[in-house]
Amino acid sequence: MAKPQILVVDDEPSIRRTLRDILEYEDYGVHEAVDGEDAVTRLRSSLFDLVLLDIKMPKRDGMEVLEWMSREMPEIPAVMISGHGTIETAVEATRLGAFDFVEKPPDLNRMLVTIRNALARGKLETANRRMKSTIEHFGGEITPILGESAAISRIKETIERVAPTEARVLITGEPGTGKELVARWVHQLSPRKDGHLVEVNCAAIPGELIESELFGHEKGSFTGATRQRIGTFEQADGGTLFLDEIGDMSPNAQAKVLRALQENKITRVGGDRSIPVNVRVVAATNKDLMEEIEQNNFREDLYHRLSVILIHVPPLRERRDDVPIIARHFASTLARRNGMQPKEFTDDAIDLLKRYEWRGNVRELNNVVERLLILSEGEEITADDVRRFVQPDLSAPASQPEDLGRLVGEYEQFAEFRDMAEKVFIQKKLEEFEWNVSRTSEEIGIQRSHLYNKMNKYGIEREE
Repeated sequence: MAKPQILVVDDEPSIRRTLRDILEYEDYGVHEAVDGEDAVTRLRSSLFDLVLLDIKMPKRDGMEVLEWMSREMPEIPAVMISGHGTIETAVEATRLGAFDFVEKPPDLNRMLVTIRNALARGKLETANRRMKSTIEHFGGEITPILGESAAISRIKETIERVAPTEARVLITGEPGTGKELVARWVHQLSPRKDGHLVEVNCAAIPGELIESELFGHEKGSFTGATRQRIGTFEQADGGTLFLDEIGDMSPNAQAKVLRALQENKITRVGGDRSIPVNVRVVAATNKDLMEEIEQNNFREDLYHRLSVILIHVPPLRERRDDVPIIARHFASTLARRNGMQPKEFTDDAIDLLKRYEWRGNVRELNNVVERLLILSEGEEITADDVRRFVQPDLSAPASQPEDLGRLVGEYEQFAEFRDMAEKVFIQKKLEEFEWNVSRTSEEIGIQRSHLYNKMNKYGIEREE
């Protein structure tokens, strides 16, 4: 059984060394971070079962790291350790999701009991998350592909013809159009439906970790590889592997995926043994892969391996007649999920929704419908509700060019104006999604790491 991996975060070397000696004696794997920034970097790049987190540190203190963990990695338990503890600090740490609060110098027995309990809870929460995901994918009723437009009808027909075969499928379309739903239906209607559907978002995994995610790794194959890992190709053996946002995959990983598709075998990182795999690959991207091929960002031979069948999911603005069907479905399912009475849309409200551009596509429509359900006060959702709660105001687009013209006049250089617009856009989107960086990056269609870089570039921080 693999050792639990613990990250010790403290700016005092003597404290880190003492904790390391104690924990290694108890047979835990121990890793160190010298401050909050170092801790976030390590949490993004490695897997940990528990974090021991000091509060008073330079650059980013423990409470800031805890708040970040509560948003980005809520499944990892954190135990706060501080020599400057107060009741108020302990209460705030608990509110942010800390498992416990231990004062320095810690009582050894109490700290070890706390660690064991925190690890047990973390393991339970991880199991619950996996179970919930499995139920949503296979045990529950799969979400239908909604719409009656010609484009959606063609997609449904293509899925019904392709799913029973072993042909690989490449799904294209803008973010939020429902590419992952098409992939799930291809799996659900295939002979592999009783096998696993394993989903990998290639854009969300750092380039240096993507090969380990796909093919697994052997213990000791690189720094931080403290245990063997089974990759997603092996996890999907006998089922379907969905490679989402494959256009963001690194060149090295592309080459290894191509070899796996050619040979139906994989080799774990740091391993020397070929492992046969029986996997159907379905891929998706929001990029123009032919353009990426011309720019030498994507392998043409891999493109042809993946695109035996091409399915394009059009943006919602190109099938506006599907908006009423999708909006009413979301209103019904979201009302049940939120324990609310269902609400109908008036015809005028539907007409306004159909006029919207829906740059975030079906995903954005889902968010808008949930907002309208919660904030509208009547038994129906009216056009006035749409005007009031959907931004920008759908009823008055004409004033925007004038406002933009006045704003452009304030800048002499295009680069300055571009940076200003990008900063305002990112800040507004972060506010819209309550500063959840993962959700914001997903909604606006960029990698989470890129969004962090933009926030650092423009000095965007959440005001307390």
